[in-house]
Amino acid sequence: MKFDFTDHSHRRYNPLNDTWVLCSPHRGKRPWQGEQEDIVKDEVQNYDPSCYLCPGNDRAMGTKNPNYTATHVFRNDYPAVKREQPDLVEEQSHEKGQTLSLKSRLQKTQGVKGDCFVICFSPNHSLTLPRMEINAIMHVVETWKQLCFQLKTASSERMHYRYIEFFENKGSAMGCSNPHPHGQAWGLDYIPTNVGEEIKNMTKYFKSYGTHLLGDYVKLEMEEKQRIVLENDSFVVLVPYWALWPFETLLISKEHLHSLMDFQEKHVQDLASILKQLTTKYDNLFCTSFPYSMGIHQAPLHGTEDECNNSWFHMHFYPPLLRSASVKSFVLDLKC
Repeated sequence: MKFDFTDHSHRRYNPLNDTWVLCSPHRGKRPWQGEQEDIVKDEVQNYDPSCYLCPGNDRAMGTKNPNYTATHVFRNDYPAVKREQPDLVEEQSHEKGQTLSLKSRLQKTQGVKGDCFVICFSPNHSLTLPRMEINAIMHVVETWKQLCFQLKTASSERMHYRYIEFFENKGSAMGCSNPHPHGQAWGLDYIPTNVGEEIKNMTKYFKSYGTHLLGDYVKLEMEEKQRIVLENDSFVVLVPYWALWPFETLLISKEHLHSLMDFQEKHVQDLASILKQLTTKYDNLFCTSFPYSMGIHQAPLHGTEDECNNSWFHMHFYPPLLRSASVKSFVLDLKC
C-alpha cells in the first residue's frame, strides 16, 4: 500500500518557527456531536448610537470620537502596554561567582513599554473588509504604513520602538470586544517572541543557502500550484504546507519587501485588492461573516542588520471555524 498524504498521519515541518505539525487527515471524517457556536446574523446598521467606535460617539473613558469620514486612529483607552510607567529594576539574586537562585532561573521578568492604537477601518459600523471598496481598504494600508514611519522616527531615549505589531481579531469567536470593524497596532520596545523566532529562522536559512526563506517558498508554491488561493502582481495567498488551522492562509509578498515602509503605491493597491478578495472568499465559504485573527509580520522598526535584511513581509490569517459556521476548532499544542 502506498502512503497517502490525504489519509495517513504524518508530520510537516514549519521552517518559519522551526517546529513540526502533526497532520491527521483521516480525522476529518469523524462524526461531530460536540459544541456548536451560535450563528450571529450579520450587522446591517451603518451607525450604532451605543458603539464606542462610531463617529461622534463617546468612548468608554468619555472622549468623544470626531466625525471621521475615513480610516480613524486613536490611542487605545485600555492599552495592553503603556509608554508612561516606571522602569522595572530586577533584584540582585546572586553575588558574583554564585549559582543563580531558583527564582532567577524560573521566575524571570522583563518590563515592557509601548503604545497601543485602535484603527477603525471605516466610519460605517457594518463595513468589514470584504464589504469595503478597494480605495477604502487602501486607506487602511496607508494608515498602517504611516504608523510605521511615525513610530520609527518617534523613537527617543525615553521611548524606543523596536517593533510595531498590526493585527485584527474579527468576530466574537475570536474575542473581539466591539463589532465595529477595526484592528489594532502595538508599538513595542521589544520584538514579539513569534516574530523574533521567524526572523531568527529566516536569518539562519539565508546564512545556510544564500537565499531568502519566504522568497524560495513562494517560488516553490508557485511551481507546484497545489495550495495557491489567490495571487496578483505583488502578493500571493496560499494555504501553508504546515497549516495548523483548517482554513489558515499565509499572504506573502512576491518580491523582497521588508516591511510596509517599502511599499510603493502599486503594493498598497495590490494588498488592498487581495485582502478584499481573500476576506470575501472567507465570508462566502460558510455564508457568514467569517471570524479570524490576522497578524502582519515584517521587519523591526529598529533591529540588527540581520534582523532587518532577512525579514520578508507576510500576513497570517487564523480562522477558528472547522466544518461549518457553527463548529469551531481549538488548538491544543502538545508539541507532536
